Formats: sequence, structure tokens, C-alpha cells
Amino acid sequence: MNTIVKGALLTITGAVVVVLVLVAGLLSTEADTADDQGGDLHGVPQEYAPWIRRAVAACQHSELAPALMAAQIKQESGFRAEAGSHAGAQGPAQFVPGTWAVWGRDSDGNGRADPHDVGDAVIAQGRFMCSLLGSAKTSGFRDDPRRLALAGYNAGWGAVQRFGGVPPLTFANGETYNYVRIIMASMKQYATTPDALSVAGSGTGPVALRRAARYIGTPYSYGGGTPKGPGLGFCDRANGYAGGRCVASSTTGFDCSSLVQYGYWPTVQLPRTAAAQYNATSGRPVARGALKPGDLVFWSNRSGAIYHVGLYAGQSRILHAPKTGRDVRVEPIDTAMPAADYHGATRP
Repeated sequence: MNTIVKGALLTITGAVVVVLVLVAGLLSTEADTADDQGGDLHGVPQEYAPWIRRAVAACQHSELAPALMAAQIKQESGFRAEAGSHAGAQGPAQFVPGTWAVWGRDSDGNGRADPHDVGDAVIAQGRFMCSLLGSAKTSGFRDDPRRLALAGYNAGWGAVQRFGGVPPLTFANGETYNYVRIIMASMKQYATTPDALSVAGSGTGPVALRRAARYIGTPYSYGGGTPKGPGLGFCDRANGYAGGRCVASSTTGFDCSSLVQYGYWPTVQLPRTAAAQYNATSGRPVARGALKPGDLVFWSNRSGAIYHVGLYAGQSRILHAPKTGRDVRVEPIDTAMPAADYHGATRP
């Protein structure tokens, strides 16, 4: 959490109440161990990966992705459990004693709560970041909740409130500004295996695919995203909800069609929805055996109405934004959506 927030834990308004409520909610799910076999995390020391996934699984905010936590640990300590600082920060997540007293627990079951223990530190980091994401998403500040949460972790939520967002370069010699910038930029190196999306060629399709792949790990947000990048979404009668709560309106990300639209823009200015994108390109169908990177792949319901689109990524995979609660990722075509719903593919 670096130097600015040292000794400033209680700058978070109403911290005691928020801490007690959120920690209670997180502890109820903490015992569930996340699957450690997925390809959602790359380049992380072996002892960190299962704890990162466990921390993410315990948080109700989809913005807390494994890659975000990994990039943050890298920036804090370089994945060094023994790391310390002149300001008294300790361990891989760099907790000072006052902050550790609130968020630290014996999560690895070894009989002690120690900020140098990887499991204890990573789970505490997840708790703290989850709380900050909650504050960010209800703050009304017009910025990516992940950026706001990272700024709060580094400088204290009071600093975020003071500036109405991420503190500028003029604050603390740019420490918080650069902390946020570096972590957001380095997330992608941890998001998936290095060869998960190897795209050759310079045509329209490969270029669109590479452009969209910049946002692997970005949350799904129903109605969110524009040709300029991720954006806040909205909820309708059936979409954008998680746990009975509208999350799209406070989640900065893409839905399936906005990700495709972003990838192709401005070379090919596709319409906004999956159905409209199919209608605009259906005159150029592509057989499944002839798919090329960047082709549009569609799924429909029993009535034939198109409900999902992704970009063909080679090797029988697609790059897509799946649904609320998940993030932009590469998945096999046969399991990305129900196989029976596969409708066909087109080439813009």
C-alpha cells in the first residue's frame, strides 16, 4: 500500500462501520477455495495463484480480477514475502500495523495472522480492495472503479474523496498517480497465458482482434462500452443484475457487442447490438471450417433471435465478453455459450 497511506487508515469516512459489515460478508465465503486450474492467471509465483483466486472468489465485485491483484502485488513488493519499507509496511501486500489490524486474519490456518505469510497477506489485500471497490462504485466519481480503489489502497480513501478521483501528479510527487497507472498497464501480462491469443497478419480482422484483446480481464457490463473504450452500463428488466442488485450501472466495462464494435472501430463502423451486427454482416457468411481471426461468431435462442457475439480468435476459440459477473476472455467456441445455440459466423 506504499507510503502515503501509512498511519492514515481512518481517513476513510465511516471506516469502522464499513469494515465490520464488509468483513462479515467476506468471511462467510472465504472458506471456499477457488479452482487453481484455470488459465486466467499467468506469470505469478506458484504459492500466490491459489490465494489470489480465493480472494477474488470471496469478493462480490467482479472488478477484483486475478490479474488486477497480481499486478498490484508486483507493484507493492515484487512478490517478495519478506518485503518491508522505511514506513513500516510489511509483506507482499505491504500492510502497516494499523491497517493490518483491521484486515489481517489467519487465513492460511497456521495459527498466526502474519502480513509476511502469503496467504494471510493476499486474502487481506482482497478484503481491503473489495471494500474500496464498493466505495468507488457508490462514490459517483466518474472513473474506473479499479483505478479509484487502487488510489485508495495507496493514498487512503480520504485522498480520493479530496480530489474527486485519482490524485493528480502534483500530489505526493506523483506516487499515487503512477502507482495506479503502472498497475492498470501491467494487468494484461498476468491475465492469461502468453500464447493464448497469438494473432498473425495485418488485415482488418486480425487488427480488430488485437485491438479488442487489449481489454482481456475487463469486467462485463451490460450496455457498457463504446467505440472509445469501456464505459458504465445499465440494467433492463432481465439484464445487468447480480444477486438481485443492478451492478451494470456501477461497472465500467464492455458487453459482447460493444467489445466487437470497439475492436473494429473506426475502420469498420459496426452497429451497437449483436443482432444489428449480424444483420449488417449476414451477407458475408463464413462456414465454421473457414473461420479466420476477427470473424464475428453469433449465438441465438430457439426463436432465432441473436443474443451473443464474439470475435474468432483462432484454434476454435473466441474472444468475448460473456455475461454479468465475468470478464473479457478467450474461450473455446463449444463452451463459451451453449453449443446448441451456435448460429453462425460472418466476416465484416
